Amino acid sequence: MQVLIAEDKRSLAGHLGRALTSEGYAVTLAFDGEEALRLGRTDRFDMLVLDIMLPRMDGFTVIRKLREERLRTQTLILSARDSMQDMVRGLDAGADDYLTKPFALDVLLARLRAASRRVAERPAAELRCGELVLRPGTCELRRGNRSELLTRTEYALLESLMRRAGNIVPRSVLIDQGWGRDAQVSYDSLYVFIRSLRSKITHPGETEMLHTVRGVGYSLRETA
Repeated sequence: MQVLIAEDKRSLAGHLGRALTSEGYAVTLAFDGEEALRLGRTDRFDMLVLDIMLPRMDGFTVIRKLREERLRTQTLILSARDSMQDMVRGLDAGADDYLTKPFALDVLLARLRAASRRVAERPAAELRCGELVLRPGTCELRRGNRSELLTRTEYALLESLMRRAGNIVPRSVLIDQGWGRDAQVSYDSLYVFIRSLRSKITHPGETEMLHTVRGVGYSLRETA
C-alpha cells in the first residue's frame, strides 16, 4: 500500500513514516500543502494522510482540489481541531476519515487497515434499494436521474445499510463495517459521517430514506 503523509512537523512526519514503513507500507512524505497537492495529483497513492494546518496551502484546500479533479485517493485527515464543525468541513471537502491529535499509533494503523479493506472487499454487483443504486466500480450513488460520488467510508456505511435494507443496523455494526473493531470511532463521529451520507441520499423535496433509530442505530427504507 502506497501512503502519502502530508505533515509539516518533520519530527512527527518522520516518526509516522518509520512506523508505517515497519508495518510494510511504502511511504512518501510531504511537508506543505502545495507539495501534497502536486504528489497527490500523480494518482500513485492508495492513501493520503493529511494534516490540516499545512503551510502554503491548508489540508481542506488540498483535498477539495483533488476531489474537483476527480481523484478518489482515500484520505485520512489528521488534525488537532476536534470540533464537529471541523469534522463536517473535512468530510464536505471529500475526506474519507478524520482522526484528531493526539492519537495512538495503533489507532492510525487500524484506520489504515480499514482503508485497505474498503478497497479489497468492494463487491462487483450493484446494490439497489427502491430508486437508490450503489455502484461499486465508481463509488457512485444514483437516485433517480442524479448521481453523487461517495467517499470510501460513506460507501462502506451505505453498503452495510443497503444489505440490511428495512432493518435496523446498530451503530456498533456500522462502525465495524466502516473502520474495523479496533479503530476506536465514537458514536458522535459516526453521526457526522451519517449526516454527510444522508445529505447525498436525500435532496430537498425527496422522500427521506435513511432514518435514525434513537439510541440504537440507523435504518435504510424505501418508505417512512
